[in-house]
Amino acid sequence: MEFSMLFIVSNIMLLLTTAFAKTASPSSSLTPTPAPAPAPDFVNLTELLSVAGPFHTFLGYLESTKVIDTFQNQANNTEEGITIFVPKDSAFTSAKKSSLSKLKSEEIKQVILFHALPHFYSLSDFKNLSETSSTPTFAGGDYTLNFTDNSGTVLISSGWSKTKVSSAVHATDPVAIYQVDKVLLPEAIFGTDIPPAPAPAPTPDVAPAADSPTEHSADSKASSPSSTHDGSSSHKLISYGIWANLVLASFGVLVLF
Repeated sequence: MEFSMLFIVSNIMLLLTTAFAKTASPSSSLTPTPAPAPAPDFVNLTELLSVAGPFHTFLGYLESTKVIDTFQNQANNTEEGITIFVPKDSAFTSAKKSSLSKLKSEEIKQVILFHALPHFYSLSDFKNLSETSSTPTFAGGDYTLNFTDNSGTVLISSGWSKTKVSSAVHATDPVAIYQVDKVLLPEAIFGTDIPPAPAPAPTPDVAPAADSPTEHSADSKASSPSSTHDGSSSHKLISYGIWANLVLASFGVLVLF
C-alpha cells in the first residue's frame, strides 16, 4: 500500500516537472515579429503647390485638366512615387509667344502630363538619368525628356524648350517637386525646330546736333572783321577829304585879303 502511494506521488511530480519545462522553454526560442514599416506621410499636392511658391498657373492647369488626380494617386498609392517639374507663373507668361494658349484641351493635358515622371528621383539620381538617351513621362509615347548633369546643375531638354532645375520645392520619397524656369513644351506637339532667341533691339541712329547759336555767332564774328575794317577805312577817307577842303577854303580867304 505504501509502495503504491509512493509510486503515484512520484509519477505526479514527474508529470508536473515535464509540464513546467514545456511551458517555460518556448518563450526562450520564439523570435520577435518585426514591427511593420511606417506608412509614408500623405502629401497633398494641391495644398503643397498653393503655399510653396508662385505656381498658381500650373496648379490651375492641373485642376482644370484633372491631371491632379493622376499625380495624387501616383504619389500616395504606388511604390514608385512621382517627380514633378513645376514652372513659375512668369514662365507661362513667356510661353504665350509659343501659342500655348491656342492648344486644344487634350494637347494642354498632354503638356501638363509631360511635366512629371512616374518615379521618385532625388537630385543625385539625375546624374544617372543623364547617361540615358531619354526618360519617359506621364504623357507616354514620344513625350520624353532628356537630362544633363552639369556639375550638379540639372539641365532639361524637351526637344523644343530647354531649362534647368532652379530649386527643390519638396524632395522626400515618394514625392519630388522641382521648380523650373520655363514651361516644358513637347516636341511631339510643337515640332523639332527650336525657335531662335530674339535678336537684340537695333540701336537708334543718333542725329547730328544742330548748330548752336554760339557757334553761329562765332562764325559771324569770324567773318565780320574784314567788313568792319573796310567800313572804318572809308570813314577815315571821308574825314580827311572834309578837312582838306576846309584848309583850302581858309587859305583862299587869306589870299583875297
